[in-house]
Amino acid sequence: MSFDYDLFVIGGGSGGVRAARVAAATGAKVALAEERRLGGTCVIRGCVPKKLMVFASEYRDRMQEAKDYGWSVEVGDFEWGGFHSHLRSELERLEGVYRDLLKSSDVEIFDTRATLKDPHTISLKDGKDVTAKHILIATGGHPVKPDMPNANLGIVSDDIFHLKELPKRLLIIGGGYIACEFACIMHGLGVDVTLYYRGAQILRGFDDEARGLISDMMGKRGINIHLGTNIVEMRLAGDVDDTSHTVTASDASMGPSNLQQQEMRTNDDGGTDGPIWIKSSNGREAVFDQVLFATGRTPNTQDLGLENTEIEVGRRSEIIVDEYSQTAQPSVYAIGDVTNRVNLTPVAIREGMAFVETVFKGNPTPVDHDLIPSAVFTQPELGTIGMTEEDAREQEPVDIYCTSFRPMQGAFIGREDRVLMKLIVSKETDKVLGCHIVAPGAGEMIQLAGVAVKMGATKAQFDQVCAVHPTMSEEMVTMKTPMRSA
Repeated sequence: MSFDYDLFVIGGGSGGVRAARVAAATGAKVALAEERRLGGTCVIRGCVPKKLMVFASEYRDRMQEAKDYGWSVEVGDFEWGGFHSHLRSELERLEGVYRDLLKSSDVEIFDTRATLKDPHTISLKDGKDVTAKHILIATGGHPVKPDMPNANLGIVSDDIFHLKELPKRLLIIGGGYIACEFACIMHGLGVDVTLYYRGAQILRGFDDEARGLISDMMGKRGINIHLGTNIVEMRLAGDVDDTSHTVTASDASMGPSNLQQQEMRTNDDGGTDGPIWIKSSNGREAVFDQVLFATGRTPNTQDLGLENTEIEVGRRSEIIVDEYSQTAQPSVYAIGDVTNRVNLTPVAIREGMAFVETVFKGNPTPVDHDLIPSAVFTQPELGTIGMTEEDAREQEPVDIYCTSFRPMQGAFIGREDRVLMKLIVSKETDKVLGCHIVAPGAGEMIQLAGVAVKMGATKAQFDQVCAVHPTMSEEMVTMKTPMRSA
């Protein structure tokens, strides 16, 4: 049977674009369809714009530090409009780069929605059908709001980048890395931030000691964290009887009676331009200008036509694949967040590369999801690779090497911020099973430490490395005695 294409990719994010380009380089005829913007979540709605906001949010503290170091600096207000305009221009530039890369690789681009008609046929939204020998689904995922009345009044992380202006008071619902990153970003930009998380501690799944320190540091910076707390009711403040409750937000100068006269506007991306009345599970009632739901993401599998194939979908709407990213339908593969394996951009790219090796280069290559370094861009940052202390000690006896201290740069000017350096070491083999860093620049540090951990380095080999002095990271090679054993 002849096909229009050797490969048709559905989804123009980082994983799909890389797979399309590399497959085309083998001589395959490749096409790609993207219904929104090339670049996907990472480039357009996630990693890139978020990191640029991280950079912007750090300057207020840096300018204050500069003053404390003797510089004449005046710290003014953050101007969202100018930054936002520059951000939009940069994202448009990056989208153009992705488009040019695909064109230069001879990948045909369809700027439309694509669905599966059968195992080898793709239906495009304009009514055209095309066929492909192989189909790769790389449609990613999207943030979701909780199933509760008036959830539409809130926004999700995608919407942050489209705000016309920054809220004065922001409530964030959630305690994962997205919630915590945006809490730090928005606080750094001058927003009064409150965070509700139903769990006992933020950043569930990360090392307990590391996430505890980050929680403490966020609180000391002025982020109002309420643990064991969830939202139970939300309404437009103008719809609330001002005699029925007491406002207890950190800035409570405007109760509902003051707010009823304000115009309630729904913005283009969902949510409102404020204000919103909230009741929490602990009985607290407060008013915020905006509510951000950071309560999870779900794979983009709805209405893809998967029912026209043998593809299996899991209970979290993820496409089920084997170690080679192949679905139950042999002609269809899937990579990235739509499979809900490890939802990180570099992982999606590596999955795409492994797919091409397997299908187009005749070199069956399973995806390696072991020992993946990652970072959480809170303030301070968290860099991590390998096992947490809690997971490691359930597996085998371990030694815990760790130190927490005030780094020189901040201690000199009286800052209370602390950093953490931590190694999880097997007692039997001396192998470093995990590394966790809480510090400014931890994301940069963990990339390099990750090389050693991935290679299977032992604690003795860490110790053989001469320290770079004076640095924070030198502690990684100077911790001689375990803090504790388990």
